[in-house]
Amino acid sequence: MVGAVGVIRLAHVITGLSTGGAQTALLRLLSRMDRTRFESYVYSLSSWTGPIENEIRALGIPVRLLNMRATISNPVAVLELSRYLRLQRADLVQTWLYHADLVGGVAAKIASPRTAVVWGIHNGNLNPKATNHTRTFYVARACARISTWLPRVIVCCGYAARDVHSAIGYNRQKIAVIPNGFELHVFRPDPDARRRIRADLGIPPTAMLVGCVGRFHPDKDPQNFVEAAGRLHDRLPEVHFLLCGSGFSADNLELARWVESAQLNGAVHLLGERRDVQQVLAALDVATSSSRAEAFPSVVGEAMACGVPCVVTDVGDSAYMVGDTGRVVPPGEPAALADALYALLSEGSERLRALGAEARHRIENGFSIERMIRSYEQTYIDVLQRA
Repeated sequence: MVGAVGVIRLAHVITGLSTGGAQTALLRLLSRMDRTRFESYVYSLSSWTGPIENEIRALGIPVRLLNMRATISNPVAVLELSRYLRLQRADLVQTWLYHADLVGGVAAKIASPRTAVVWGIHNGNLNPKATNHTRTFYVARACARISTWLPRVIVCCGYAARDVHSAIGYNRQKIAVIPNGFELHVFRPDPDARRRIRADLGIPPTAMLVGCVGRFHPDKDPQNFVEAAGRLHDRLPEVHFLLCGSGFSADNLELARWVESAQLNGAVHLLGERRDVQQVLAALDVATSSSRAEAFPSVVGEAMACGVPCVVTDVGDSAYMVGDTGRVVPPGEPAALADALYALLSEGSERLRALGAEARHRIENGFSIERMIRSYEQTYIDVLQRA
């Protein structure tokens, strides 16, 4: 038992290790957990992977890619995972994302009915007619039905996610909210990065720079940002715009059409996926989240930690994160987004710097990585002590 040896054997089961909010939260958790108390293993149901897998392995934590397909309808896949969990003798299984919640939870109970399971929810939108895959929606509904007896705790990354899932039948009494935490020594104001990024892109030092960092995905609604940028460019032609992340590159023909239609050629910079996101964010005057669906958008907290005020759409916990340090607009309304950006930029550089300092202070006080790690560790200890 845990009490006898003093080390908790943790198995983290996640749908895939491609770049995303849940994957980033897992990496940050693993990089900071107390290794004298917790021994971690990571199981990815799919072969979807990326730099995060390598970073986890670099920590000395074993990673196994199970290369599963059709996991929900394939009992062999569930049995394979249960065999690994039994060999590991996992004390607690933490799952990340819906398919992992279902497959990992069932596999854990097959491995041993005594194994404690903690689910992880990182989605704030469950409308099957919007951008969610229909199959994912029904997996979430299946999880809701078994949430009363399978998991000991259900960790949501934000309050909006808690409310959305409670509304479809998740056991609210089991839900704990642990907001994602941010590494303040990595994401910080950086005047040198600001100068370097702007020089690399040919942006004048005095020009205002508005950026959106994420990935090219319908949930992120990049077209909303591009259309808002076009409207803002008509009013402030000296402003530059930046798009950074997977899919935001010149070879994206759909994005190129949007940029041309908004008459932004020459004013928008497409960076694609970068490993120096913290420096890109530090170069901005204002960061934007134009999403139509979010749970707890990490990039908003990262920008705020860099001392950059944000204009966000009112989805998930975005408004809660920003508080009074930025602006909040309805999703899917580029005119409202453009108006908010114009109003903020019109306040001038000095006011933007003051709002950026307030934004960083808000992250320091409520969303530090240390607070997140302590919350997860205490949750695991409490679950096993109650067992």
